[in-house]
Amino acid sequence: MRTYKLTAFEKTGKMIADETFTAETDEQAKERGQEILKEKDLEDKTHRLASPAGKLLLFHV
Repeated sequence: MRTYKLTAFEKTGKMIADETFTAETDEQAKERGQEILKEKDLEDKTHRLASPAGKLLLFHV
């Protein structure tokens, strides 16, 4: 399992979400990241999901 980091921000730069979770693949992590964003109603907020290698899997401004 690999550890992924999901963060979301207000337009002001204030962090409103900081989630860490594990997944077996980048694709599974991307799906889980999208689920978390939807659950917290953060899909339209600035957000990013980074892999352990620093690769951006999700990014929205």
